[in-house]
Amino acid sequence: MTKNLITIYDPKSPISEQYRTLRTNLEFTSLGTQLQTILVTSTSTGEGKSTTASNLAVVYSQLGKRVLLIDCDMRRPTLHQIFRLDTRDGLSNVLAKRSSVEAAVQATQLDHLFVITAGVVPPNPSELLAASSFLDLLEDAKSKFDIVILDAPPVMQVADSRILAPLVDGSILVLSCETSDRDEVIKAKDQLQLTGTKILGLVLNRRETRYDKNHYYYAYQ
Repeated sequence: MTKNLITIYDPKSPISEQYRTLRTNLEFTSLGTQLQTILVTSTSTGEGKSTTASNLAVVYSQLGKRVLLIDCDMRRPTLHQIFRLDTRDGLSNVLAKRSSVEAAVQATQLDHLFVITAGVVPPNPSELLAASSFLDLLEDAKSKFDIVILDAPPVMQVADSRILAPLVDGSILVLSCETSDRDEVIKAKDQLQLTGTKILGLVLNRRETRYDKNHYYYAYQ
């Protein structure tokens, strides 16, 4: 595993605490409603959506929940790098009916956290995600896991997140204080709302915050 997973390597850090706060906020947001499937996306690349999805999956698993994290970004996959996993059997293989869900689900070093990598990079990611086989996979995952988190491509760059958003219980939009453009963020939020998905919140990422006179940390809020 890589240093992206600060909730494992430094669980007492202020950033790890922010991820636990995010988990708690989601639990309060979902009071009285079902929140089993969560889509994590961003406006554009480099805003930290995969890091956010991965650490959110970790803190859910630390509660003892059985968690499945799926790399739906088949154009620029990263979860296999973050968790040091094999990519030969992954989402694209399952959706193309060249592998089974059971073969694609990989265990991590955490007892309750499992990952489906993106698999072999396909020529037609949007078409695969729009096929009925993805909905079948999601329904199967919901029957076996407490929480299913989808790491989806940026909203404003490809249609994939807009295809997936109506299928989940709620969506999270990750923003970067360093690179996010205000107008693009508003457009991305509007695009998600048009799908009918419930926007669970915005994660403000890479915000430089002073916590003593000599040190800074990046807060996830």
